Order: sequence, then structure tokens, then C-alpha cells
Amino acid sequence: MEKTESTHHHPIFPHESSSSFENHSDEEELFAKTIDKFVLEQVNPDMEKLEAHDYKVARELFKYAGDLGLLGADVPEAYGGLAMGKRTAGLIAEKMGFAGSFSVSFNIHSGVGTLPFVYYGTESQKQKYLSRIISGEWVGAYALTEPNAGSDALSANTTAKKVADTTDWVLNGEKQWITNAHIADVYVVFANTDQGMTAFIIERSTPGVTIGPEEKKLGIKGSSTATVILEDVRISEDQVLGEIGKGHHIALNILNLARLKLSFANIGTSKQALRIAIGYGKERKQFKQSIIQFGMIQEKIANMAIAIYGAESSAYYTADRIDRLDKENDESVLKNLSAYAMDCSVNKVAASEVLDYVVDEAVQIHGGYGYMQEYEVERIYRDARINRIFEGTNEINRLTIAKSFLKKYSQFKSTIEEELVNGSSNNLFVRYASKIVNIIMNALSNTCDLRNLNQVYARILADCVKELYVMKGSHINSEVIQKHQQFRKKMTEILCEESYYRLESNAIVLISSICSEEDKEQLINEINAFPVMHTNIITKKQEIANEVIEKNGYFLG
Repeated sequence: MEKTESTHHHPIFPHESSSSFENHSDEEELFAKTIDKFVLEQVNPDMEKLEAHDYKVARELFKYAGDLGLLGADVPEAYGGLAMGKRTAGLIAEKMGFAGSFSVSFNIHSGVGTLPFVYYGTESQKQKYLSRIISGEWVGAYALTEPNAGSDALSANTTAKKVADTTDWVLNGEKQWITNAHIADVYVVFANTDQGMTAFIIERSTPGVTIGPEEKKLGIKGSSTATVILEDVRISEDQVLGEIGKGHHIALNILNLARLKLSFANIGTSKQALRIAIGYGKERKQFKQSIIQFGMIQEKIANMAIAIYGAESSAYYTADRIDRLDKENDESVLKNLSAYAMDCSVNKVAASEVLDYVVDEAVQIHGGYGYMQEYEVERIYRDARINRIFEGTNEINRLTIAKSFLKKYSQFKSTIEEELVNGSSNNLFVRYASKIVNIIMNALSNTCDLRNLNQVYARILADCVKELYVMKGSHINSEVIQKHQQFRKKMTEILCEESYYRLESNAIVLISSICSEEDKEQLINEINAFPVMHTNIITKKQEIANEVIEKNGYFLG
């Protein structure tokens, strides 16, 4: 029987018993070293040229990345890819997160510029485009956003109409803020037809395709961002991607994978910012000592490392889950990817907000110098801000988390309650956080219309689900991976304790807003009765800071 979302239960939260967490393989470690060298020797020396929009340099970097095999990690071998899955693709995106705005161009190309062909292309389309894309000969782009269709991306005004007495199509419209616009050779373009939104393959050389001027941006200046203008662009029917009228499936499913890939890039940049902050802290002296020796600086370092650890644990767990699904059946990912919308959105929100936090603290550690352009952290700070906006704003992603969780909860209520209430975790904070989420769901079910949930309630629910997901991913990481296990456990203990209290606070706010006085008192008393214990977080953070500072950055990998 075909596994679909209605017949196959994908657990809301990861189970320790089903974890495939493992240390990076030798092959993955080789990839990591290759990318480090590529970024250090090829990308960073040309950063000024990239930020000046030297398209020749950008295209040469793509060709170089293709020669190294970095563009097709999750593309099937039949089309020249490596078929190594989302975990390795995530590792590549993470390491490429050190490459500034080129990482944005890279991830768009290797993600939304490539995967629509992998999952929705016909055999002839795959044969024609994938080998060129993963070799770096051609650069890919994804054209969905429009001037009046941002978060509501499916309300696009671009049209595609059949040409009378032919099988050809004519497209008209504008696509805004398209990454790689000026260097791309092929665009996946979404347009409205009489049968609904449809995806089309548009080559740059097609008559009627023009590119607007580069946008003047706050950050990521080294990636091309411009409007793609379509004026009577005529294409043949073999340039329809997927089914006519089903383009929204492509848009949403590919965005899910893009959100996961983005989270890995954000993790990589977070590690870079932490490393830079530690380096500066060791060099900068005040009051006759290096500022890295000051207690509050060390506390910042520990908090930055713990935040990165949580985002990393969560992202790699999600990638492992999707990879296991891919191994079940060649078409499993495509058929069931929507079941992982919540997971991908959790990671996108978590990693982008961790990045903003880490980079902000890195600037703070630099003091006034962090505000100066000659210091690398200034550029990273500007580049980081976009990540909470693109691939769906974090507000939209929070709504996706809540909507997906509510949908699963309504479909598999008894099973999910079992997951939440009787989970096998031996971490008390994870166990009781799970029970709090179940209390929230029961309160919402009894008081609200879950099909039309107040957005603020949905936001609070999403934040609680996100906290729990990251807690469980981190706990599994510390239990399963042997490398630096004691250090992982220490970070997990702090992360879970602090996450628990954020989750608890959110739950009490929500319960106080939706429940009667009698029910509110009962539920809050139930939460307060959970036997969690406060620990000596200050000492633990001091120990973490000492190790991270000694290693000059985040070192778990």
C-alpha cells in the first residue's frame, strides 16, 4: 500500500530508538575540508569583487564548485550527482555558510535551483538540465516572489496562456528579488494558468526575458538580486515542470527543503561568528588583560555555543529523518515531504534566530570596532538579517509549524498524546516539556476553533513546539554520538533547562489567555507540580566557555 500522509504516521517529535544520528563519515569529513579550502582560497579573496557584482568571478566559482562535486550531493547518480542525501547536502551548506553572500547564491542554486528538476522533472528535463546545473556550467534560480506576492506567494499575477492552435505557452509578468538573477542560465518560474499555478522552465536566452538592475541591499551584497521581467515569453510544452495547475505543490515542497538547507548555512555562519568573536576577545586588552578573561564575555561565549549546538542537533536530526524516508522508496520524499513541513520550518526559525543572536553578541564583544566595516563581523551582521525574511518570513514559518502540528494532532491524537505524555526520554526537562505541550493542546482543543486559530495563539504554540523539538534533537545528539559525549551532555543539560523555562512561561501565558479562572488555576498548578530541578548553570557555562575558548570556536562538528 502506498504510504501517504493519511496512512503513514510520521512522528511529530524524534524518538531516541529511531535515531540515526552518527558522527560525520570519512567522506563527509573530506567534503568539509574541501569546502574549507575552497572558501579560504577561492571565495574569500574575491569577496570585494563579488560585492561589486563581478559576475565573471561568481560564475567561475560555480564552475569550480561543480568540479569539486559540491553542487550535486543530493542529486541521483544517474544524472551525475552523488546521491549522498540531505545530511551531506546540509554539511556542504553549513561549511559554505563561511562564504558570505556567495553562500546565498550557492544554496539557491543547489537547492531551489536544482531540486525542482530532481523531484518533478521529466526524464528528458532531468537529462537536459541536471548535468549542466551540477557541473556549474549553468547557474539556476527560482522565481516565485512578485511585487504583490511575498508571504502570500501563491497569489501571483504572472500569467501563462496557451497560444491558439499550438501547444506553446506565453508568459507575462515580473518576478521580484530573484537570487542569482543576473548570473542564472535557467529559472524555475511560477505562473497562473486557467487550471491554476504551474511551474515552467525558462532559459535566460529566451526572447522576452530581461533582467532589471541589481537591488541595493543592506547585506548579502555579493549575491545577485534583481527582477526577472517576462514579456511575451514563448516556450514549448516540454518546458512545463510537473503537472499543469499543480505548481503550488512544487513551490511549497521545494521551499520546505530550502528552509532546511538555509538552516545549515545559518549554523555555519554562526560558527564563523563565534570563532571571530573568540579570536578578537583574545587579542583585545582592557584593564591590562584580554577581554576573553572577563566573566560576562565568557558567559556570552558559552551561550553562543549552546545555541549553535541546539540548532545543529535539530537540523542534522531532521536531515537524517528525511534521508531514512528517501531510502525506503525512491518516491517517498516526494510523496511525503509535506509531512516534514513542520520540521523544516522549526529549523529555519531556530537556526536563523540563533544566527542573529550569535552575530549580535559577536558585534557586542567587538565593541565599537564591531561597527566598523574593516572588521569582518560587521559584514556578517548585515548579511545575517535577511535570513529571518527569505524562504518565508519567520512569522509565516511559525504559522506553518502551528498549522502542521495541529493537523497531525487532529489526525493522530491518541498516538501523539502517547508520544508527548509517555515518551521514553530520560531527560526530565524533555519529559515534562512534552507533557506541557500536551496540556496546551488539550486547553486549545477545549476552548478554541483549531481550524481558525488566533495568530498569536498559533505563534505561542509554534514557539513551544520549536523549543521541544530542539530539546529532543539535542538530547538524542548527546545520547547517541560518542565523540565529545560528556561535553555534549553538559550543553544539552543547560539547553534543555533554559528551553524548558521558556516553554513553561509561554504555556502559562497561553493558558491564562484562553482558559476560565478555574481551569487556569488547575492547569498552572499541574505544570508547577512537575518535579524539575534547577541546576548550577553558571558553573556549567563557565566550563563550556573554557573548552570553547581553548578550541578557538565551536568544535563538535
